[in-house]
Amino acid sequence: MRLRVRFASLLFPVLLSFGESYAQPPLTAPVGQVDRRDLIYYPGDTEHIGPLAHKLAANIWLDQRTIWTSPFHMHKANAGKWIGFTALIAGAVLTDRRTSHLLENSPGQVRWGDHVSNIGAAWTVLPVFAGFYAAGVLADDEKARETGILSGEAILDSLIVVEGLKLAAGRNRPNAPSKPGDFLQGGASFPSGHSGETWALASVIAHEYANRKWVPWVAYGLATTVAAARITAQKHYTSDVIAGSAIGFFAGRFVVNTHEAHAKHHHGTIVPLLNPSTSTYGVAVTLGN
Repeated sequence: MRLRVRFASLLFPVLLSFGESYAQPPLTAPVGQVDRRDLIYYPGDTEHIGPLAHKLAANIWLDQRTIWTSPFHMHKANAGKWIGFTALIAGAVLTDRRTSHLLENSPGQVRWGDHVSNIGAAWTVLPVFAGFYAAGVLADDEKARETGILSGEAILDSLIVVEGLKLAAGRNRPNAPSKPGDFLQGGASFPSGHSGETWALASVIAHEYANRKWVPWVAYGLATTVAAARITAQKHYTSDVIAGSAIGFFAGRFVVNTHEAHAKHHHGTIVPLLNPSTSTYGVAVTLGN
């Protein structure tokens, strides 16, 4: 119990910082400076794999730097909300073992939960955002293409955060042969990766297609089903899926907010400079407004 209390207290700065990175508006570069996101923001080039891969890799790098350094940029105005949310997860950690026994935990229940939770597996989620992107390219549908790109970025962002926390927590799964639920044991229970992936995807899709009222209900409904199935499959505790779902949701909103903030202003571009007469070359940067 003492170890769980100690680890629960560590959840506050981690989850608060991640939530804060979503809550604060994405920043642009000061006037006269080149925004690094501007230099890789080429909407038209995302129809081609090369520029797309470069954009995703560079954006994810900047996303992760913002997420993990966000504790240094917290705002007091949002502290109460995130303290309350983190307290909810910490409370769930302390009651996980008790709530995990409220279910029947029969072999049939576990098999059902395992099958349903496969909806949130990587081999299921990845083809979904790839499908949006492919459909957008083939049908020249800008929204579908954008949904595929942003959801892919959000999923990868959430996976990186989830895997980092898994390594730090080392929590054993409920079905572990020894010390189930214990932290710092080399396990991979906290937080839930399936929940993070599906909620990241749902967050982006629900935002992009918010004009169709049924889309958010279906997207979040499926994400909730996957998260709940991970509990019934005895693969995760309640706190695991709450934390994973929150990470996925915030990753999706952070990616969308950042994209929209940088889409509203002119972007810097790199122009090659060649002078054959003097055998010199270089680049020029045009600054965004």
